[in-house]
Amino acid sequence: MQQSAVPELAHTHTRPIHWVATATAVAGVVALSSVLQPHPATAAQAAGPEGRTAPVVTTAPDPADVHFPIDCGPVEAKVQKRVSGDLDGDGRPETVVVVHCDAPMGTPPDAVYVITHAKGNGEPRVVATLLSPKTRNTVTDFTLSDGAVLATLLGYSTSDVPSCCPDVKDKAKWQWKDGAFVRSTPAGTHTV
Repeated sequence: MQQSAVPELAHTHTRPIHWVATATAVAGVVALSSVLQPHPATAAQAAGPEGRTAPVVTTAPDPADVHFPIDCGPVEAKVQKRVSGDLDGDGRPETVVVVHCDAPMGTPPDAVYVITHAKGNGEPRVVATLLSPKTRNTVTDFTLSDGAVLATLLGYSTSDVPSCCPDVKDKAKWQWKDGAFVRSTPAGTHTV
């Protein structure tokens, strides 16, 4: 058997220089990767009849630019909560908002609307009402998960229950299916 020219396992004893060399190599790779980034993606829709191309909107619609279909009388509609994501699988994000009238007293009912960018001019607009204020619900625990809107709804068992004191708690899930938003109750939820 031939003897090795170096002592056995000489490389297994780390010295500070090994750590310095490793740290330098890692820092070099990180620095190089931050310099060598791919160019940002640019997408455009097909040219229209005039030969112009309309840019593809990739940001979620801003609810501040939308008129909501809720009658608030002398007060304004107020966005309480909002979530954004691609709900219909078209690659463009939608914004879902919880809106109620900004009443100085009481508990105004909430409405839930889906906003998207209009085709052509790209202006944000309401495309769906998931929850009407006529239901007298208040929305809590409002989230977006796997393309579905999830919410906890506080409501009333009868019209005799005062607006201050909801006595029913439900979970709701809205998901885009076959060209429309379908409401379901998530598994494992109970009405109080």
